[in-house]
Amino acid sequence: MQPYIFLLSLMILLCGCQPNKVSDKKLPNIVVVLADDAGYADFGFMGSNDLLTPHLDLLAESGVIFTDAHTSASVCAPSRAGLMSGQYQQRFGFECNDIPQDLGLSIKEETMASALKPKGYHTVAIGKWHLGLSDPYHPNERGFDEFYGFLSGARSYFSNKRDDQEGHPNAMLYNHKRIDFSGYLTDALGDHAVDYIERHKSEPFFMYLSFNAVHTPMEAKEEDLKKFEGHPRQQLAAMTWSMDENIGKVMTKLQTEGLAENTLIFFLSDNGGAANNQSDCGPLKGWKGNKFEGGHRVPFLVSWNRKIPSGQTFDGLTSALDIFATAAAVAEVDLPKLDGVNLIPFLTQEENGSPHHQLFWRKDKMAAGRIGLHKLIRLDDYGYRFYNLTNDIGETHDQQEDMNKDFSHAQHQLDQWEARLMAPHWTENPSWDTVTYEIHQALMENRAPHYTDPKQLRDYLLSQN
Repeated sequence: MQPYIFLLSLMILLCGCQPNKVSDKKLPNIVVVLADDAGYADFGFMGSNDLLTPHLDLLAESGVIFTDAHTSASVCAPSRAGLMSGQYQQRFGFECNDIPQDLGLSIKEETMASALKPKGYHTVAIGKWHLGLSDPYHPNERGFDEFYGFLSGARSYFSNKRDDQEGHPNAMLYNHKRIDFSGYLTDALGDHAVDYIERHKSEPFFMYLSFNAVHTPMEAKEEDLKKFEGHPRQQLAAMTWSMDENIGKVMTKLQTEGLAENTLIFFLSDNGGAANNQSDCGPLKGWKGNKFEGGHRVPFLVSWNRKIPSGQTFDGLTSALDIFATAAAVAEVDLPKLDGVNLIPFLTQEENGSPHHQLFWRKDKMAAGRIGLHKLIRLDDYGYRFYNLTNDIGETHDQQEDMNKDFSHAQHQLDQWEARLMAPHWTENPSWDTVTYEIHQALMENRAPHYTDPKQLRDYLLSQN
């Protein structure tokens, strides 16, 4: 009897340990929270003193704040195409923002959602899509089991007859069906995220929570506006507060359900702060739509309590392209080479240095490259600027002559990168091209631009006649 009792005891012990082993290997939930047009310095964890973001600040304390993180574009749609594909979007012709009715994120490209689904992930996209309006580019056709949001690039935060009519690209959808929502849209998106977690808490999930805040129109709830009465950036402060509040709802739900420990969370903006939404890019030059640091360097944080040590600041050169690569690595997805890098080894100090030594940007006649701490900006039919960001984060002192060897190397690296790209499938409309060109030329000359949007362009042209 003795050997039998010993064997039975051993089996019970092994069986008792087995659940813990399975739990240790459980794939993490993955949540990507995307703000829209938020400034580099417009969150408490990035140093803001006037915009209140208590929930994001707590999330930052639980993870890592990145100081030198960038999106792959300085405008909404191509930036999202890069994030969702893990590749420079110019590789498949998605370079510009003004997407034609019948085009979008190439159906030949694997998305983060479609890559995670075979591993057992349930997938949801909530909020702004802006990757194509027609059926082949709909989120449900691009790997997302569920979609709650709108297909276009911007809409009102309140329901109205124009945006919410059947067939309008701004209309709210649940999968393919038009739906009504009540109240404030930021709240509706947060509430749906909480509801989704409740319905899928027993399986690994990938949530892409894409707020349209703080993109224009500048609309906020009355109670939030009252909270910031007299604030010099009242509307932005109220809109940011509401977004933070709804991110807090999601964090609380994850905690309540015991999921926070094993949920990998990313937070970032889709590009730099816009010129028309009161945002603040801090010490950075430029804003949304241009190739200076203010256009594409963004607030970025990562939290995963189970794996990543908390309370870190990471200064290495990082890209939004890294989100796909990181998600694929932790979900054990075997993919062809992406342009992004798995960030986890850098955050657990298994690897040292920066995830990237160089990053590149291009849209129409504007292009740029980061080579280490050097920054090259090119404006076709005008010329170059070359900055040393070590002592000139504001990109004001051209170093072409003083650092000629480094300048030539950066030119070569940008040329090499562009040689692997394709021509864009579409471009911007002529008015925006003219505006963007003027802004780049003005910033390269360290002067104020004559105009920053098509209306100002029209007024300027009228004044010259």
